[in-house]
Amino acid sequence: MRISFCQGLLTGAIILNLLILYYVSRAQQQMMEKRKELGRGTRRAALPASGLGGGLGLLVGAGGEPGVVGVEGHGRGPRVTVLLREFENFENYVGDVANSFLRQRPELPFLAVADVPPYPPLLLPEGARLLVLSPSPDQPPQAHRPEFHVQTEFVLLVPDGVELEQPRAIERLIRELEGEGGGPVRLVAAPVLARSAVQCLHLRVNLREWTATYSPAASGSSGSVCTALQGDAVVLIRTEDLFNLSVPLGRPLFSSLFIQTSLRGWKVKLLESPCFSANHRPLFSSAHNQWKADTRLKEATGKLMRSFGLKRLMLPDGKEQWYGCSKETPRCFGTVQDDTPDYLYLDRWTPPCCLRALRETTKYVINILESSGVRYWLEGGTLLGAVRHQDIIPWDYDVDLGIYLEDVPNCDHLKNLDSGSLVDANGYVWERAVEGDFYRVQYSEANHLHVDLWPFYPRNGVMTKDTWTEHKQDVEFPEHFLQPLVPMPFAGITAYGPNNHRGFLELKFGEGVIENPQYPNPSKKRLERSKL
Repeated sequence: MRISFCQGLLTGAIILNLLILYYVSRAQQQMMEKRKELGRGTRRAALPASGLGGGLGLLVGAGGEPGVVGVEGHGRGPRVTVLLREFENFENYVGDVANSFLRQRPELPFLAVADVPPYPPLLLPEGARLLVLSPSPDQPPQAHRPEFHVQTEFVLLVPDGVELEQPRAIERLIRELEGEGGGPVRLVAAPVLARSAVQCLHLRVNLREWTATYSPAASGSSGSVCTALQGDAVVLIRTEDLFNLSVPLGRPLFSSLFIQTSLRGWKVKLLESPCFSANHRPLFSSAHNQWKADTRLKEATGKLMRSFGLKRLMLPDGKEQWYGCSKETPRCFGTVQDDTPDYLYLDRWTPPCCLRALRETTKYVINILESSGVRYWLEGGTLLGAVRHQDIIPWDYDVDLGIYLEDVPNCDHLKNLDSGSLVDANGYVWERAVEGDFYRVQYSEANHLHVDLWPFYPRNGVMTKDTWTEHKQDVEFPEHFLQPLVPMPFAGITAYGPNNHRGFLELKFGEGVIENPQYPNPSKKRLERSKL
């Protein structure tokens, strides 16, 4: 077959383009490899000193030369950095801790970490460095990022006031951690002073329910494996694991650390020995300083929990700590659009503080209705929650009660509401809703979590109203569902509901509604059955 001049020219152009593409690809690959090498070099390079951080730069041993750290890695360089995160500016022993470790192991890099420059300034020995996490406009970003200041395989997290008396104790921790291989144990801890100074706990974090639950863990003869620690301990963790956490050095350190590690399925092994010593216990020399430290701890815990989206802590002793809304603060979510509160888009359910407020308001309202002779029943999604959970549906954001319109004059809180709202002696706000012909009881003037009261009246054996909403469950229904009303458990009390729960709910929502839970507006956000 003869090839024309044009065909030959086209073939040559194609070959030339392929050659150009090949060489461009090779050049790009080489450039990427050079960038990776430069990135690794930048990570190892000395950082400029920071006027705020007291001289941030390459971690060096005593004498100013780069040192071999902890366990020598057969020429691989340092393996362990000692890091002290928890201390108070007004009274601390950071300098003593650094001296203790550097006196026994002068080759150890020692890093104290603070949110802002400490005042009074820390007095650190040679070989110890201070890292300030708050950024400064005159510094490069890596000057305040801890991962650029730790170039070792492991990090040893130590509390204030601890001392290193047994130089080989660090090697014992490393052997224990390396002995776990690639299993779930990703941290190893040793107690300070005595094994009784620290408690091994199980921690379950449920972000969907905004809750962290602590419970005691059993001890073993060779050490305890659990998911959290409480008390005085030294913790060893691989540097890669530490800086793969979203907030590697949050405060309080143990709370921040173990919330994140437990969510990843990691465990901590608490050894019986070695025990690290500490001459400074208690840490604070006066009751006033102890009070200051306790106050700062409480503030830091609240800030951490809010940043992690945790609103309730269940403690090992059964007590609870709350970090969400209250009667004095607004509720945790804003105006609901399309029947879908904002937290559903975050794959979370109603915050527990909001559920608590709804339960309190419901019990209060039902008590007043019953004492006033107002017939009521659990309505709509509230009845659905009672049948499914004996409680509010976990993702619901209000409570609905139906009432007989003719009974409204019996209740002093309701009968005069046409002229405005009423704040009662307990701070609850009773009002006629602006959205329609029904009543609303709010938790407080600040917190608008509420119970809605829907007045119905009978007409020819059918319960009806004069105005209706767009909700599909807002429909007429036969009065025989209410004759009689029957008691049922709901939110810790006995409330009244229709006598045929299933028939009533399937009339309102459709067949199978009890067995097939779904969010209020599936077109906006659908509940995946796998997440139940």
